[in-house]
Amino acid sequence: MIMLHSCLCFSPKYHPLQLSGCVKKHVSPITRIHEGAVNRGSESTKYSIRCRSSLFHLTNCRNRNGEGITNDKQCKPFNRHRAPVTLQDEAASRFDEDNNNSIGFRDAFLKNINAIFQFTRPFFLLGVTIDMTSVSLLAPQQFADLTPAFFIGLLKAIVPGFLVNIYEVGVNQLYDVEIDKINKPDLPLASGDLSIGAGITITCTCLLMSLAIGIMLRSPPLISTIIMWFLLSSAYSVDLPFLRWKRNPFLATMYGVLERGLAMPLGYFMHIQKYVLGRPIEFSRTLMFVVAVKCWFCVLLVLLKDMPDVDGDQEHGIQTLSIALGKEKVLWLGVYMLLVVYGALVIAGASSPFLESKLITIIGHSTLAFLLLKRARNVDVSSQAAILSFYRFIWKLLFAEHILLPCVRL
Repeated sequence: MIMLHSCLCFSPKYHPLQLSGCVKKHVSPITRIHEGAVNRGSESTKYSIRCRSSLFHLTNCRNRNGEGITNDKQCKPFNRHRAPVTLQDEAASRFDEDNNNSIGFRDAFLKNINAIFQFTRPFFLLGVTIDMTSVSLLAPQQFADLTPAFFIGLLKAIVPGFLVNIYEVGVNQLYDVEIDKINKPDLPLASGDLSIGAGITITCTCLLMSLAIGIMLRSPPLISTIIMWFLLSSAYSVDLPFLRWKRNPFLATMYGVLERGLAMPLGYFMHIQKYVLGRPIEFSRTLMFVVAVKCWFCVLLVLLKDMPDVDGDQEHGIQTLSIALGKEKVLWLGVYMLLVVYGALVIAGASSPFLESKLITIIGHSTLAFLLLKRARNVDVSSQAAILSFYRFIWKLLFAEHILLPCVRL
């Protein structure tokens, strides 16, 4: 029998019988008994191994009858070769170290990927993608226009807009790090999960890729849209003389209307109509009505977006309507503005010559108006979490509006 007084077993690469002078480290002083047997061919040899204060004494003795002697004092022939031995399972230690390094590398890699993903502000990125798709779907006049070539052309046009929007949210975070530490401490730059250098690299790379793809598509309307997008988003966020429009409520509103209300919808409509469908550019009544609705929504979003950021804006001297009028007044002003645009859309739907457009527009916007009123009555303006949740709800209503707008036909 083998008795090992230790919490560690022998490493598979070492035999229990060690030569004299062989020393191995053993880190645990805890004693525990393990029993076993070692076979050599057909002959079984019994061993007794004792550990005192992490020192192991090996004894191996057989009497004349072949019986094992477990008392080391009785094993005189072997006592001459007995030597203190300490053990450490080096193979297991190396395996644990490699495993920990592997897990650490994987966790760090996944953390960096998540930080980059959050840096792109995926919630708003989704909204912009739906917006580009929505206005592009106004160009086809019949279902026969929805061919694979149309969707391929649409996808090619969405990619540069997707990238320049990452530039927009990136440059805003780069210049708002100190503000975001108060208002949005979970953002990657504010929390330190992503370095400033990495943020600059991502932002500049996305801008250059967006411009390069726009040039490759050889579409003046699309290139003009990307350039306007870049200039307006820079004017809104960059802290230079005559820029940083977000400090002024009027300039902030003008930024939203020019970029999301005019440049993006008109640019994408013209690109799809001429460079994807191959038709001459014509501005229909439906397009003009949709552009007016989008401009109204842009004013609304600029009005409401500062509600969750009042504390940081006040500390850094940024004047907003939420600070001047108060959160509750701004909230209900936004609700009434949204109800007005829903009423206009219901009237437009009722005047549509197409039955499908009439039903979808009236029922859809009536439902959205009901949900808006129900949610607005339950908002606690003293709660930062409640205000942020309501603002995100407004974005969800905007997503729904992007889905409904292609159904408007006048």
